[in-house]
Amino acid sequence: QVQVVESGGGLVQAGGSLRLSCVASGSDILNDMGWYRQAPGKQRELVATITRSSIRTYADSVKGRFTIFRDNAKNTMDLQMNSLKSEDTAVYYCKTRWARRSGAVEYTYWGQGTQVTVSS
Repeated sequence: QVQVVESGGGLVQAGGSLRLSCVASGSDILNDMGWYRQAPGKQRELVATITRSSIRTYADSVKGRFTIFRDNAKNTMDLQMNSLKSEDTAVYYCKTRWARRSGAVEYTYWGQGTQVTVSS
């Protein structure tokens, strides 16, 4: 049974910082992880991803401000968000990609999300 739990969201003033955390648990192999966000009335969008070997990708809108980390031993992933802007306000979701130990089957599991609100 896979569980994915995010934490660290909250209310912050523009220019401030927040750190989001994601903890994943399960018996299969955890591969890629990523943060996505969804603002009211908008589609969910990619924020940052990180592979098991720590290859990182970022959305252009967050490059230079956000940094993604992971700890493979603990199945955790963090997102350090600096210089926050009002347009960063959204629900942030942790996305995990798993591979079954029993065969070549992969699947995706999402967390429930954590709210980030940036006041201007």
